[in-house]
Amino acid sequence: MSAPPPDFEQIRDLDPRTAARRLADSSDAEIADLLTRLRTGHAVEVLEEFDPERRERIAAATPFGQGQLWLKGHAYAEGTVGRLIERPPAVFRPDAIVARVVEELRETVKRRMVTYIFVTEADGTLVGVVAFRELLFASREQALSDIMLRDPFFLRPDKPLVEAMHEVVTRHYPVYPVCDEGQRLLGMVRGQVLFEQQAFEISAQAGSMVGVEKEERLATPWQRSLLMRHPWLQLNLLTAFVAAAVVGFFEATLDQIVVLAVFLSVLAGQSGNTGCQALAVTLRGMTLGELKADKTWAVVSKEAWLGLLNGTAVGAVAGIGMWFYAGQQGRPDAVLLGMITQAAMIVSCVVSGICGALIPLGLRRLGADPATASSIFLTTATDVVSMGAFLGLATILLM
Repeated sequence: MSAPPPDFEQIRDLDPRTAARRLADSSDAEIADLLTRLRTGHAVEVLEEFDPERRERIAAATPFGQGQLWLKGHAYAEGTVGRLIERPPAVFRPDAIVARVVEELRETVKRRMVTYIFVTEADGTLVGVVAFRELLFASREQALSDIMLRDPFFLRPDKPLVEAMHEVVTRHYPVYPVCDEGQRLLGMVRGQVLFEQQAFEISAQAGSMVGVEKEERLATPWQRSLLMRHPWLQLNLLTAFVAAAVVGFFEATLDQIVVLAVFLSVLAGQSGNTGCQALAVTLRGMTLGELKADKTWAVVSKEAWLGLLNGTAVGAVAGIGMWFYAGQQGRPDAVLLGMITQAAMIVSCVVSGICGALIPLGLRRLGADPATASSIFLTTATDVVSMGAFLGLATILLM
């Protein structure tokens, strides 16, 4: 006796690979039914996890040919409009008479919501759009060419979601046609689906910064979560050894000036936070499409300048703290230690700001997700620079 198929709520909350494994023993029709109820982007990702032969069978079992569009969606990069395409329910020629269109749509509207009628030529070129409600006011003898909106707005399937969101944010249409470079209609994408997918991409960004894959969900099994998270923790440990090696290099200095050890965490924490601020702003600009190629060095320069200003201010406070603490310990060089602390804070904050802007830009240049483990790389850079500058200056000036 076969086990009952997983319900919709179970599949909806799982990452794509785990969802596909849970569905593996279900029939193609059952899988197709569940996938059509998922968010379109999620359905495409789950379908990708099946082998090609079964993927074709599942796609063939979906209603209205939706699965075939999912298969075509695999040809487009993640985070593009092509991944979200649906089959339009109403496509007619310009010479179609309103009476015939209404009659043909009587059965369609019982199964699917019809918002727009897309008007295409015989070769599939989109030439107009008719709002469904316009059929109520049009004469039954009129042709669609008489009432359609010509040269309608459309999206390209290879357009990144961020750019698509910029184009549709002032339009607020419920549905957008998707066409190729020759303006041939490929399908449609719902405005709600665009916003949902973009919201999901943004929500995954914070986790990506610390090595959490965007596919991981709350319901992802712990075994799968372990496999996704653990490699990044090993990388983080490796980078921590780099920072530890810097401290070890100045072991003799620390042995003689023990007071320096107290302020190592202060510098690392402040410079790390400075870098994270720059990283967050840079990632936000990339996500919103605000960071263009010609603005790269302007962004880096701004973060360096902010690092200098912030480092000077917090460095002054940290320097006073070092002077007071070293004085309490009876050190005659307390003033110089305070000056070293401030100088090291300035250097580390400037470098941290620069790194916070450059790391995501560098990851993007390499073809990786700019947010992927960016916090891990940033932490390593800030720790090495802050500790190296602090202990290096102390060695040069006091030893």
